[in-house]
Amino acid sequence: MIFIDSHTHIYLEEFDNDRQTVVDRAIEEGIKYMLLPSIDKSTFDSMKRLVDDNPQNCIPMIGLHPTSVKDKYKEELKFVEAQLMENKYCAVGEIGIDLYWDKTFAEEQKYSFRHQINLAKENNLAIAIHTRDSFDEVYEIVKEEQDGNLKGVFHCFTGDLEVAKKIMDLNFYMGIGGIVTFKNSGQDKVVKDIPLESILLETDSPFLTPAPYRGKRNESAYIRLIANKIAEIKEVDLDTVAKQTTYNSINLFNIEE
Repeated sequence: MIFIDSHTHIYLEEFDNDRQTVVDRAIEEGIKYMLLPSIDKSTFDSMKRLVDDNPQNCIPMIGLHPTSVKDKYKEELKFVEAQLMENKYCAVGEIGIDLYWDKTFAEEQKYSFRHQINLAKENNLAIAIHTRDSFDEVYEIVKEEQDGNLKGVFHCFTGDLEVAKKIMDLNFYMGIGGIVTFKNSGQDKVVKDIPLESILLETDSPFLTPAPYRGKRNESAYIRLIANKIAEIKEVDLDTVAKQTTYNSINLFNIEE
C-alpha cells in the first residue's frame, strides 16, 4: 500500500533534531513520496538539503508563499523564475493569498499569485494553493486564469460542499489533512460527498496534526491516520483510499514512478 503526502514542510526548523528519522518513519508507514512546498528564499537551502539527502522520496516545489510577500517580493519572484529555469520541480507552490495575518500587501499577494500561475502554465506544472480568509479572491483569479492548461490543488481544504463543487468545476483537487480527524470540525460531512477522484492526502507538517496527536508536531507518517479517517467516512477500505489518492497525486504532479 503506497501513500503520498502531497504537502509537507519537514525541512523547517521544527525537524532540525530528527529530520531523517521523520523521513524514515514515513517511508516505513508506506508514504513513498513527500512533496515539499516552498516558502521563500530563507527556507530554500534547508529544503534542497532534504531533497539531496532523500532524492527517491522527497520531491520539491518552488514558489513564494503569500505570507512571505513583503517589500522584496519582486526579488523573491525572480528567484522562483530562476529556479524554474535551472532545476526540476513538481509544482509551483505554495502560492495563493492569505488575508488572515496581514492585509498590508494584499494587492502584491494578488499580483504574485497571478504571476506564479502564469509561470506554472508556461512550465506545464501544477500549482499548490494556499487560501486563508481568501477563498473568494483566490477563486476569481483561478477562474480567470483557467484556460484548460491550469491544474492544481486547493491545499488545506476546509470549505463546504458548495465550495468543493466550485473547485471541482475548475478541475482542481482538494488537499485533505488532519482537520478531517477533529471531532467537531464538521469536515467529515463534506468529505463524505467529495469523490475520492478529487482528493489528495496531505499533512502540512509540522502543522494541523491529526487526532490522536493533535497539539503535537505533525509529521508525514500520520498520513495513514488521515487516510483511515477518510476510509471510515466513505465506508471503503484503506487500500481504496491509498490507491486513488496516490494515483491522483502522481497524475497531478507528474511523478515518475
